[in-house]
Amino acid sequence: MENVLQVFQPDVLFPMLIAMFFGIFVGGIPGLTATMAVALIIPITYYMSPLAALAMVVGVTFTSIFAGDIPATNLRIPGTPSSGAAVLDGHEMAKKGKGSLALSLDLFCSAIGGLIGVLILITVSSPLAKLALQFTNYEYFWLGIFGLSMSAVLSSGNVIKGLSSALLGVLISTIGIDITTGYPRFTFGNIELMGGIEFIPAMIGLFGISEVLKNIERGSSGLGVPTIKEKMGVPILEALKIIIKKPFVIIKSAIIGTFIGALPGAGADIGAWVAYGTEKKTSKKSKEFGTGIVDGVIAPTSANNAALGGTWIPALVFGIPGDSITAIVLGAFLMFGIQPGPLIFEQSGDIVTGLFTVAIIANIFLIFVGYLGIRAYSQILKMNTSIVMAIVVIFSMIGSYAIRNSFFDIYVMLLFGVIGYLFEKTNVPTPPMILGIILGPMIEDNLRVGLTKTGGDMTLFFTRPISLIFVILITLTFFGGPISKLIGKIFGGGKNK
Repeated sequence: MENVLQVFQPDVLFPMLIAMFFGIFVGGIPGLTATMAVALIIPITYYMSPLAALAMVVGVTFTSIFAGDIPATNLRIPGTPSSGAAVLDGHEMAKKGKGSLALSLDLFCSAIGGLIGVLILITVSSPLAKLALQFTNYEYFWLGIFGLSMSAVLSSGNVIKGLSSALLGVLISTIGIDITTGYPRFTFGNIELMGGIEFIPAMIGLFGISEVLKNIERGSSGLGVPTIKEKMGVPILEALKIIIKKPFVIIKSAIIGTFIGALPGAGADIGAWVAYGTEKKTSKKSKEFGTGIVDGVIAPTSANNAALGGTWIPALVFGIPGDSITAIVLGAFLMFGIQPGPLIFEQSGDIVTGLFTVAIIANIFLIFVGYLGIRAYSQILKMNTSIVMAIVVIFSMIGSYAIRNSFFDIYVMLLFGVIGYLFEKTNVPTPPMILGIILGPMIEDNLRVGLTKTGGDMTLFFTRPISLIFVILITLTFFGGPISKLIGKIFGGGKNK
């Protein structure tokens, strides 16, 4: 109880609020990810108490994940990887003059989803962590394939083009040094390609630079993007009315996000895509997804913030980082003499209690900080579109360069901008490619390690219970419609007789 009250002290709340505003700034700039925000915050926490340090880390994480939806909605450029799914319906709403409503939904659903994720972390952290530990290379392989299968669901109208885009992304992910053999693949003698293709410059190019190229093609008379014409506000009451009508979408997506987040290495970005794909697959309005439907905004933004709570489950209970952010945090734990693992609740129970309390407060504060963030970024919408496009290019270049301090990544961004532009021309969806680049290493590594364990035998990939569940889910993703129709005909035919 004493440590709970300590959270409300100025030396904890004030640093957390500063970190949250910093998170809004970082998350709103494409390329400057939540991981980078946490990495920049950690050195500042060296001389703070452990609780104040954790408050800053938690605060900056939740706000930066939300803030990534702002440029995703307004400019079709995800601020963070976990905001990739936000461009699908969020930007379409913005094009219809409803960008402020989309961001209001993002704000409230991010806070609600984050709270659900934290509450699940508090109540069922131990059972979920044990489930995550049961995942071996076989299950992680199918988890990656399942994520890719979502690309078929996310594709607008053409599953073949969606899968082709995803497979091209997987192929791109193989560029660089083979971690098993140490042999360079598809580098063509270029030293810069030894480190592979960073997906953040690729993502910025596919979503951002391609949009700039489209505006250039329209010419000066066509530079009036509907998003920029909108007079920005934050329609709180309208958003709350929609949320009241959609509680099951929020809760379901948040649970999915938390579960995916609890799987080490999965993270908020995969959680958002899976939640979006699941919602589209199960919705009665599945054909409207990608056209600016509110369910397509609510699902991913509820899931990605909920996933943050999930990532802390394996990190706290077993010392296994759920994502790159908790990997940094585990280092900070050790810096403060806190040993993550099964005994952390006994040895450092006060810190854990304080962490849970801080996470709840951060999600409540997110509503107020996020509101100010939306209003601040809305000033961009008052500028001339050509100026906005120039700013987009500048920040895209800065964001791409900042990943590895490499000009090569700027060239990668520009190349993928051209690819994204050509994809738009040929109606090939770009999100599956990004998903392929992200999941490619996970799929390949776990497949190769699994085959090494079994001497090339694929049996365990299909016979282990969790793997079998994933195989069934993947099958239903592709063939669920025909299977349900077949079952309907069989039973329907029986009744008619």
